[in-house]
Amino acid sequence: MERKKYLIVTAGGVGTRMGTAVPKQFLELGGKPILRITIEKFMAAVPDLHIITVLPEANVTTWRQYCIKENFTCPQRLVKGGFTRFHSVKNALAYVPDGAIVAVHDGVRPLISATTIKRLFDEADTVEALIPVMPVTDTLKVLDKDSSGKLVSSGEEVDRSRFFGAQTPQIFWSERLKKAYTQGYDTLFTDDASVAERYGIRLTFTEGERYNIKITTPEDLTLANALL
Repeated sequence: MERKKYLIVTAGGVGTRMGTAVPKQFLELGGKPILRITIEKFMAAVPDLHIITVLPEANVTTWRQYCIKENFTCPQRLVKGGFTRFHSVKNALAYVPDGAIVAVHDGVRPLISATTIKRLFDEADTVEALIPVMPVTDTLKVLDKDSSGKLVSSGEEVDRSRFFGAQTPQIFWSERLKKAYTQGYDTLFTDDASVAERYGIRLTFTEGERYNIKITTPEDLTLANALL
């Protein structure tokens, strides 16, 4: 029996690092809010997708009104975000049934291609946890702070070939991810893969997409505009 497909779009942040009055997911790229562009990419790639959008409580009504006013026809369940990303995803998982495939994607990663989305969902059919990654290309340094607070080399050498950056969407068999999210919160849970791995779920890694960037700073927004 084919598993139904769900998407949790995490857009519960307030955009502190962006330094704008408007949360970053509502800033515009090419005349549209970043969040809308992100959702549209998934709607085009997987038409039968069930979408759950996680928003700050203060912005739920605003987003609903925007969708109506701009005729953004997207059947979606709106869920209030939690204290952290972990709690936001946990809130959304309450609306995902067992026996489904659930993808969790950052609402501020609007540049992912439909081709990559389709490929990831296809690969996720046969593995319980699929994580897209990209190799780190910068030279890495392990630094410490001295007594005056200055950064100094630790002398530790780093093999760059072993390091990869994780992206989203991270895709799971829903019953497994829901079990993983019964664990207590840990500050080391920075993405869904870290939650799943702590629970003992085997992670499968696959190639991500170079420009599937997360828009966090004004510089990211400038780059995204250029790429778009």
